[in-house]
Amino acid sequence: MACFLVPVAEAVITTAVYCGMKSREKKAGLADVKYDRSQFESAEKSEKTGKIPFTRKLKWLNNMLWGGSALLAFEHLWHGELVPWFPFLTNAANPADAAEMLQEMSTAGAAMAAIVTAVWLGMVAVTSAIEKRALKVQPSES
Repeated sequence: MACFLVPVAEAVITTAVYCGMKSREKKAGLADVKYDRSQFESAEKSEKTGKIPFTRKLKWLNNMLWGGSALLAFEHLWHGELVPWFPFLTNAANPADAAEMLQEMSTAGAAMAAIVTAVWLGMVAVTSAIEKRALKVQPSES
């Protein structure tokens, strides 16, 4: 019904956090922008430290949430649960169905958002472990 709205809400929040962090990075001169010659020096700084900026990792979560939500929205559209007229969700028109919809959002939607976030946390943990290992190996090479 409307379970995809929970990951969409999380995606909106993480996108706002990402934009704020990215603007702070640009102000500090640590931006990781491609094809801008003035930014190559700051990108080289992050490559020398061997660490992926947190904003790039947060972008992974954003991509996972927005992509999954778009697929779920398409699936709901395909099954006729989303319509192009108000109230847009077929179950939002009837109060009895609205309660069922909210129940599904709080169970299935929250579970999907939690699972996507847990997978992302796993990705960040693995990446951090690889970065730490690379930092340990790097000084001995020189």
